[in-house]
Amino acid sequence: MSDEIANLRKFVSPEIVFGAGARNTVGNFARSFGARKILLVSDPGVVAAGWVDDVAQSLRIAGFDYVTFTDVSPNPRAEEVMKGAEIYTAEGCNLIVAVGGGSPMDCAKGIGIVATHNRHILEFEGVDTIDVAIPPLIFIPTTAGTSADVSQFAIISDQQEKMKISIVSKAVVPDVSLIDPETTVTMDSFLTACTGVDALVHAIEAFVSTGSGPLTDMHALDAIRLVNDNLVALVKNPLDLKLREQVMLGSMKAGLAFSNAILGAVHAMSHSLGGFLDLPHGMCNAMLLEHVIGFNFKSAEDKFRVVAETMGIDTRGLNNQQVHRKLQDRVIQLKREVGLIEGLAASGVNISDIPVLSDKAIKDPCILTNPRKSSKRDVEVVYEEAL
Repeated sequence: MSDEIANLRKFVSPEIVFGAGARNTVGNFARSFGARKILLVSDPGVVAAGWVDDVAQSLRIAGFDYVTFTDVSPNPRAEEVMKGAEIYTAEGCNLIVAVGGGSPMDCAKGIGIVATHNRHILEFEGVDTIDVAIPPLIFIPTTAGTSADVSQFAIISDQQEKMKISIVSKAVVPDVSLIDPETTVTMDSFLTACTGVDALVHAIEAFVSTGSGPLTDMHALDAIRLVNDNLVALVKNPLDLKLREQVMLGSMKAGLAFSNAILGAVHAMSHSLGGFLDLPHGMCNAMLLEHVIGFNFKSAEDKFRVVAETMGIDTRGLNNQQVHRKLQDRVIQLKREVGLIEGLAASGVNISDIPVLSDKAIKDPCILTNPRKSSKRDVEVVYEEAL
């Protein structure tokens, strides 16, 4: 491969409508895709928050027939995807609208894959395994963190194997993302903190990823700044729409960055952890972040210095070791201020679980773009530090 081709970078993104009230445009987009009948995918928490009724009303006003599927767990399961795909096919749907956090959105992506390929969702693990176009996807995120509404990732839980699989493909980038900060006001402080830290991890990992480049770096750095500057205040003032908007914008930019630059060891290890213990994804990331920064720092010192500066650290006159320490301290301080202070042991991880967790993490596609090459033993050491 020539150097010119090695340096090429591509960038994929949905059509994005950002701002208060964006969700109300769902009917216009459904019309432009020639929707006949819509599968509306969500989960019980989002139903309880009122957003499913809200979006359903928009569809009714626009004259659309729809069927709802809300049987989705916090970490969407393979069998839920299969059940949703059955309903999609049986009801004669030709478009999917997802409302919610990462779980309904990832489930909706899986439903689209299964409905067009007629195969089990777990067969699509890995990169570029989808060879038939899936139905149009219109996504309305109700959390500011996962960015499934702009990404080419779908993460599905395999309950039998106690692991999460990653499906990475341009085919699962939604056609339209209606990013409406108003929908995030129903998140409690814990979920706001978890999803906000998830967005921060997306941005940091995308910036130091071996797949990064100028198209992703600008989004990653802006996301780090937006989350760093606004998340603590938002957790204290969850009804402040201006703060909601800033963190939502940070989450969106982090999503555009990681969807195209991919991620690293935090996510590879977090997917393994989340599949094993069924814990909130953002919480898994939070428990691992400073430990993975410690592992990776020497392999991307210049980039981590920029991350530190973007998080408000004055690095003038500091050597790399001092920057390293200050960056880790800043991450720990931010986590403490938003209430995410638990280690792995407090969440039920035992030292005896680490070989199994590491074995799964080292096979996750996210590990491939980590700035430092990782062996299974390397991953075990980081998990041990995070206990």
